[in-house]
Amino acid sequence: MPDREPYAVVVQDLEKRFGSFVAVNRVSLQVKTGEIFGFLGPNGAGKSTTIRMLCGLLTPTAGTGTVAGFDIMREAERIKAHIGYMSQKFSLYEDLTVEENIDFYSGIYRIPKAKKAERKEWVLGMAGLARHRGSRTAVLSGGWKQRLALGCAILHEPPIIFLDEPTSGVDPISRRSFWDLIYELAGQGVTVFVTTHYMEEAEYCDRLGLIYRGELIAAGPPDELKTRFMQDDIIEVLCEQPQEAMLVFGEIEGVKEVALFGKGLHVVVERRAKDAIPAIKSRLAARNFAVSRVERIVPSLEDVFVSLIEARDRQERPQAEVKG
Repeated sequence: MPDREPYAVVVQDLEKRFGSFVAVNRVSLQVKTGEIFGFLGPNGAGKSTTIRMLCGLLTPTAGTGTVAGFDIMREAERIKAHIGYMSQKFSLYEDLTVEENIDFYSGIYRIPKAKKAERKEWVLGMAGLARHRGSRTAVLSGGWKQRLALGCAILHEPPIIFLDEPTSGVDPISRRSFWDLIYELAGQGVTVFVTTHYMEEAEYCDRLGLIYRGELIAAGPPDELKTRFMQDDIIEVLCEQPQEAMLVFGEIEGVKEVALFGKGLHVVVERRAKDAIPAIKSRLAARNFAVSRVERIVPSLEDVFVSLIEARDRQERPQAEVKG
């Protein structure tokens, strides 16, 4: 058996323009074969446009790259035959039964007749829908539709699957069980490229790309992003009446931002948190707030993303002022 290519997706300076609007701006990234790569960003950041270019559904304006070894500019049809794609709308036919949807996609993917029955039973088992094979898809819950859509997208056993906001609108339990399926597929060597705006989902990925206003602003494993790309320190403060205590932080030098986080506060401070901690303790004590914890913590991905976005906005602001 020949060795697999080390990278399932490689793109350089990928760009998509719609008239004068730049939806994706010179994105370069590599996705290793067999890894779960998360594409994280707010709505409108360019996630779906990027994924549609990688799937051969949208022609790039500029840039180069390959998906499953095929050129994104010249071999879109060959890419489509070697990937699975699941959109946030699930791409299911509501009036068809579960089984009829699977049969339809078997035809689309040209699955050999001898293999159709076996693949159908696999999808029904994977999705947990064997007892509901005759049910109309319209009556299924969001979680069941999600699993069925995934099954239909991988009927033809593609080496790469693209999932565009696959858990949008489903309940947390269904979301968690869906990720169990993704782990299972990755364990079998399938490359998973998933877009999301859920921070907790991003933690499940092997590596992440953070996209903002069409630009890739950071990439790496979740733990590396939290340590390497965070410009500020985060201090966790646990005290009585945290909402009232927030008013105190405007008086403390070096504090950039404070927000409620669970039962406590996350305080964003300029580098060298150790200098800020005594000042925070002292000021809260002076105002008679009972404090149980003031400690520097590893930032969350949300902390990192907000910090990177603010840094990017600060870079652009002077340019905008000069142009104005």
